[in-house]
Amino acid sequence: MAGRFRIGKRFRFEAAHRLTGLPEGHQCARLHGHSYTAEIILAAEQLDGRGFVTDFGDLAPVRTFIDERLDHQLLNEVLPFSPTSENLARFLAEWFIEHVAPGIRGRLERVRVSEAASSWAEFEVIR
Repeated sequence: MAGRFRIGKRFRFEAAHRLTGLPEGHQCARLHGHSYTAEIILAAEQLDGRGFVTDFGDLAPVRTFIDERLDHQLLNEVLPFSPTSENLARFLAEWFIEHVAPGIRGRLERVRVSEAASSWAEFEVIR
């Protein structure tokens, strides 16, 4: 049977930001923080010999990167772009493709970033 397997791993972190270019009085223009969740979603048409898309342990570098670069940071000071959830999702996808993807079997399909339980932004990798 034809199909595709998917796995996802969530990483939580705390950070603050302010967004520019918004109307006066917009709440996101003020400095504020979020309890972020970044979700990495991988896919494969075939499982490896262990029955995995990718071993979740192979995603540990993502945790390290988030802890060292994003957790408890003012994102405006550590990122070279407007720190929207959309831009953050793309940034994490680009980092993953460069630093993690070459060493794993599963293919990055998308990165989803949530600032709150009720909303998210997603970057889909198109190949």
